[in-house]
Amino acid sequence: MNFDDFFEKIELSDISINVSFVSEKRNRLLENEALFQLPLICLIILMMAKDKRKPRVAEIGQLVGESIESSMLGFKGSAQHIGWSANLRVRTVNALSFLEHTNLVEVNNRKSRIKITDLGKKVINRALELENDLSYNLAQISRAYRNICISKQLDMELE
Repeated sequence: MNFDDFFEKIELSDISINVSFVSEKRNRLLENEALFQLPLICLIILMMAKDKRKPRVAEIGQLVGESIESSMLGFKGSAQHIGWSANLRVRTVNALSFLEHTNLVEVNNRKSRIKITDLGKKVINRALELENDLSYNLAQISRAYRNICISKQLDMELE
């Protein structure tokens, strides 16, 4: 059967597919993305804002991706290049918007840098106090962020 025959037979037969569940799924407020990725990205942004080197707002998406890529074994050397992922950058903007709305970070419009609030410090310090996989991975991501900043600073000095 070729392509044209297939569609002719479909038109002649009385076949229907109920797709009403698709529209219901799109109306959910929290999907898998919000349940896993956005909280992790929020914690990573809080880690960066807590550091001495405050990231620029325009660079946060790339820094989050590069930090994840260099600190998590599954992304090291992969062809995914998560540091350049447009999807991750959109999620990072959503996470930053959430953090700003909940007063965990402040965005200094004049300097275009984020600043962690006292409430944000409490949240990230609590996550780091726990001795579990989350605190270990956040420490690895924090180290990767510092290494990225130092590398960029050294590159600027060489130019």
